Amino acid sequence: MISIALFNNKGGVGKTTLTYHLAHMFQRLGHRVLAVDLDPQANLTSAFLEEDELATLWAEPEGLSPHPVLFGRVGEENGTVATSVKPIMEGLGDVRFFEPTRITQDLWLVPGDLELSAFEDKLSAAWPLCFTGDQAAIRTTTAFYRVIQNAASRVRADVVLIDVGPNLGAINRAALLAADTVLMPLAADLFSLRGLRNLGPTLRTWRTTWQETVLPKVPSSIPAPPGSMIPLGYVIMQPTMRLDRPVKAYQRWLIRIPDVFAEAVLAQPQTDSASYEIATLRNYQSLMPLAHDARKPMFDLKAADGALGSTQTYVLKCRAEFQQLAENVLARLAAVEAGAVRSQETGGLE
Repeated sequence: MISIALFNNKGGVGKTTLTYHLAHMFQRLGHRVLAVDLDPQANLTSAFLEEDELATLWAEPEGLSPHPVLFGRVGEENGTVATSVKPIMEGLGDVRFFEPTRITQDLWLVPGDLELSAFEDKLSAAWPLCFTGDQAAIRTTTAFYRVIQNAASRVRADVVLIDVGPNLGAINRAALLAADTVLMPLAADLFSLRGLRNLGPTLRTWRTTWQETVLPKVPSSIPAPPGSMIPLGYVIMQPTMRLDRPVKAYQRWLIRIPDVFAEAVLAQPQTDSASYEIATLRNYQSLMPLAHDARKPMFDLKAADGALGSTQTYVLKCRAEFQQLAENVLARLAAVEAGAVRSQETGGLE
C-alpha cells in the first residue's frame, strides 16, 4: 500500500475534484482504492455520498428526508475521521477505528466531517510536546496515520488518496506526515506559484523535524509514519479562459512553474522542464453540473445523464485524459516504491 496526499495551500485549484476522479479511475484500472477526507470542509465526502447518507453518518436525523433512500453504504460500523479522533479531543482515550464506507466495488472512503476542525488546537498543542517524547502528544500527532493504516488494512488497499485542505495548519501537518507521497494540483497563476514557494520549505521543515527530532523518541508501541512526503510532481489544472485574462497571461505563469517547483519544493536546480509535470488537464466545467446531478465521475456520463451529441465526445476526452493521468501517477508510485526497495537493499546508501 502506498499513500498520496493531494495538496496545495492555495485553494480553488480543483484538488477535491481531482481526488474524486483519480479514486474512481484507479478503481477502474483494477486497483483497490481507499479515499480519505482530511479536509474539515468534507467536500470529498459530500461528492461520494448522498445527503441522506451524510445525515446518517453525521448523526443529523433532522437532516433526513421523510422517506430516505439509503443504499446500505452507511451503517453503525461506519464512522468519520472526527469520530475516530473524538476520544483524543475529549481526553478520554486513543483513536477509535471504524469500517471504511464502501462506495462501490474496490473503492472505499474514510469520511470527513466539519467537526474535524476542532482537532486543530489539540494537534497544534501536541506538536512541540512530541519533541520531548511525550507519548500522549505522539499519539495525537499520529492519529491520522493510524486511522489510515487501519482502514487500508481492513480493505487491503493498494492505493490511498488523502484529500487535505488548502492551508499549512496543524491538521494538514499531521495529514501530510501520514502520507508517503504528495501530488500537487496547480493553476498557472501567481497564487499557485506563491503557494509553491511557501509549501516547499514548510514540507522540508516538517519532514526534517519529524525524522530527526520526533521519530527517535517514538516508542515501538505507537505506529508512526516515516514522514517521507515524497513529491510525486504536479498536475496543471487549466482555467476557463476569460476575455480579461488572455492566453498570454496563462502562458506567462505556466513557463515559470518548473523552475519554481524545482527550487521551492525539491530544493535543487531544474534540469528537465517536464520531469515533474505529470499532466495538464483541460477545464471540464461544462461537465461538472451533469456529473454532480448524476452522482458519478464526469468520464462516466451517459446520454441518459444529459451528455448528448458533442458533449459525449467531451466525456470521452475526459476519460482518456484521466486514464492517462492515473497511469502516469501509478508509474511514479512504482518508481518511488522501487527506490525504497533499493534503498533498503543497500542499507540506505543511495
